[in-house]
Formats: sequence, structure tokens, C-alpha cells
Amino acid sequence: MKDKLMDFDKALELFEPVIGLEVHVELNTKTKMFSAAPNIFGAEPNTAISEVCIGLPGSLPVVNGKAVEYSISLGLALGCKIAEHSSFARKNYFYPDLGKNYQISQYDEPIAYDGEVEVELADGEIWNIPIERAHMEEDAGKLTHVGGATGRIQGAEYSLVDYNRAGVPLVEIVTRPIFGTEGKAGEVASAYVQTIRDMVLALGISDARMERGNLRCDANVSLRPRGSEKLGTRTETKNVNSFRSIERAVRYEIQRQAAILASGGNIIQETRHWHEDTSTTSAGRPKSDAEDYRYFPEPDLLPIQPSAELVEKLRAELPEAPAKHRRRLKESWGFTDLEFRDVVNAGVIPQIEATVALGTSPAQARKWWTSEILRLANERGVEAEELVTPAQVTDLDAQVASGAITDKIARTVLVKMIDSGKSAAEIIESEGLAVVSDDSALEAAIDQALAENPDVLEKLREGKLQAAGAIIGSVMKAMAGKADAAKVRELLMAKVSE
Repeated sequence: MKDKLMDFDKALELFEPVIGLEVHVELNTKTKMFSAAPNIFGAEPNTAISEVCIGLPGSLPVVNGKAVEYSISLGLALGCKIAEHSSFARKNYFYPDLGKNYQISQYDEPIAYDGEVEVELADGEIWNIPIERAHMEEDAGKLTHVGGATGRIQGAEYSLVDYNRAGVPLVEIVTRPIFGTEGKAGEVASAYVQTIRDMVLALGISDARMERGNLRCDANVSLRPRGSEKLGTRTETKNVNSFRSIERAVRYEIQRQAAILASGGNIIQETRHWHEDTSTTSAGRPKSDAEDYRYFPEPDLLPIQPSAELVEKLRAELPEAPAKHRRRLKESWGFTDLEFRDVVNAGVIPQIEATVALGTSPAQARKWWTSEILRLANERGVEAEELVTPAQVTDLDAQVASGAITDKIARTVLVKMIDSGKSAAEIIESEGLAVVSDDSALEAAIDQALAENPDVLEKLREGKLQAAGAIIGSVMKAMAGKADAAKVRELLMAKVSE
């Protein structure tokens, strides 16, 4: 049954939204959290495993030291205090994709706690998001439900289990309740997750690919009547896998919950599934509280006690905070608010930064990454950084800047570079795509165009310069786009003055 929704502005008149965000970050260590099994993506099902991953009797976990260091670095970047003593616990729940049927996590003694993250919205507004904790745990495996129309367990004929992801190191970052977001609740949530993505990429501790599950967000939403200080019942929308969807999911839950509460109904504390195709959420399972998981100390693992020297070493290696980094880039690149918003929305700041570092102007780097490359990436269903490297973009832009090819031909060269792996110069030479620089050839094409448009020359001599467009277009067509339009105009106007 389709949910009833209240008008968003009306919902905000009646209720105050309160959001909380849980972001799971998969760490890109070489091995898993508690075993020597490889931590890799895309392997054949059930090949990147060990006896610990599948919970064989007698197998014992061993903590991944690099994962601990990565977790401390992330905690410091989040502005958290690092615990002198933290420990692991067993989280008991029915996990069909964790063979031992419990998850090793951290409960009352997390590695990092009590932090704050500065987040900048697209319009430049700054939010300070309070962090309750960041704790280490292991990921679960993956279930594939076969049969049925939705790809979910409901209606499926059977399910397959892949344990490759089981045991992958995770850090879960939990915010405190976030108040005062009002109509920007979804925008704040999305910007926060983008900030976490930028942070872990800068730290080099995660690939942060949302479509692969390296970065996952659970969005908690509750409403309370205006003037009330008591928190409402929350829902948790699970594993939303894009920044735009995070914003839309939060907005949808506000409208859905408002409609229920306004009609006298009650919100069920439950998980919700986000449906990208319909932009809606649907009920999952009743949401358990911490006591329902029957946490108890993990008896097979010693507590984590990082030295003060290690913590200070990792603190000294922290990169620039994402919000501060963005402000610096915007200023140094000279972008307007709108131009930088386009860059942020395209998700290509690292690529533009790397391209500029190789010598391409910021304006040209922005043009390439936010237009042609992004269009090709969307057509091919891949990320922009998978398609082309900053070095290739710099190579191509240098050919345009030198006048070797036109902007139009450059788009053709780009595709051929991507498909062949060859340099721009190799493609230009082998395909004969260089700009026609022979004045006599251009003049012959101009004469032919004027012969086909006899009235244009007289219009130009009368000062009607817009008429030049027809001749330039004809010449460009005759030269298959390999003519320099500015050069064609120059030669044409020389004929006008004869």
C-alpha cells in the first residue's frame, strides 16, 4: 500500500525533524579485521575467506593492527577523543551471512568518542555535526536472493551466501541527534556523508565507493510536535547508496511520518528500505535496541591500548579538514559559488585538483570533468575517475591549448583515448584529426561557402556581422570540424574588406 505523505512545508509547520546518521566505512586494509584472509572486492564468491570468516569451530580471531591505526586516524579526523582502553564485544543477532552467528563489534568501550565535524553545505552554510562515537567492527557477508520481483528475500525462491565480505574491517560513525535542520535536514545529511567520504579518501583508509558498499549510510529520522522536548520514535532507513538518495530518503520519511502523526497514528520503531526506482521507503524489521543484542565482552580478544606516541604520530599526519580544504580550493581556483557547487555535485574535486596540479588551468579542468567526462561516465555506468586519469585530461587539454585540435575534435579524441589507452598526440596523428592550418585550403572552403550563399558577403559589407555564422558553419562542416573557427572568421573578414 502506498504511503500517505504530508506536504513538506506543512510537515515542518507542525513538527520538528530530528536526524541521526550512522555511517559505515569499509577500511581498505590488505587483510580482514580478524584474519589473514584477503580484503578484496570482486573475487569469485567464497574465495576470499578463511576459517575465521566462516566461523569454523576452534578458529580464533586476531586483531588487524593496521585497521586499528586507520580507525584511530579516522577518529582523530572526526575531532574525537581516542580511548586509552577500548575493547571488543559480541553482538548477538541472527546473521545468515556471518557463520558464527554473532558480530564482533565494540559496545561500551569504542576506540573513539565525543567528536565534532564541520560540514559545509552547497550554499556555503556551515554546520557542526556532533559525533557520539566511532567504533570498530567486522562486516557481514552478502546474500543474493534468487527469484521474485524485488531482489529481496520476500518472494525469493532461495538465497545464496557469499562470505567474501564477512570480516572486512569496518568503522561505524554514529552522530548524536542533530537538531535545528528544519527544511535542510536532507541536505545536511547528504553533505555530512560527503564530508565523511572526502575525509576517508584524504586519509587513504577507504575506497569510499558507495555503489560497492565501501561507504554506507543509515539515516535515522524522528519527528516531535513543535514545542515538545521529548524525542519522537525514530525509523532507520538502511544502506542508502548515493548522496542524492540520502537527501531524498530523509525528506520522504519526514513527510511520511508527519502524515501518520497528524492523523493520530503512531510511528513504529523499525528499519526501512530505500527504493531508488520509486523514491520511497518500505518497512523492514522492527528495530532492536542495544539490550536486545545481548552484548558481552569478546573473550578471545585482548583490549586495544594504543600508546600516546602512536596517537600523536597519527594526529601529526592528518590531512586538511574537508570543509577547510574546499574553501581553500574555491578561493585558489577563483570559482564562483555556482561553479564550485557544480564541482561539488559532480563529485570530482580530487580529479580537478590533480589535473590542476599537472598544469591545466582550473577553468579548463572544471570544464572537462563536469561536462564531457561526466557525461561519458554516466553513459557507461562508471565513475568519472574510472574512465580517465588527470594525466590524460592534461594531455588532451594541452593539444587544444596548442591549437592542434578544436574543442569539438577533442571530444572525439577523448573517447578514443579512453577506448584505446593511446595518448592524444598518437590518436590525432593516426586518425588525421589535426586542425587544418593551411590558409589556402581554408580560403578555398570559404570561397565555396560564399558561392553557395551569395548574399552573405554583401550583408557583411553592410555591417551585418551575424551573417558570418552561416559561412563559418559551412567551412567547419566541409573540414569535418578540423578548422579553427577563429581563423576562418579572420580570413572571411579579410575578404569582406577587399
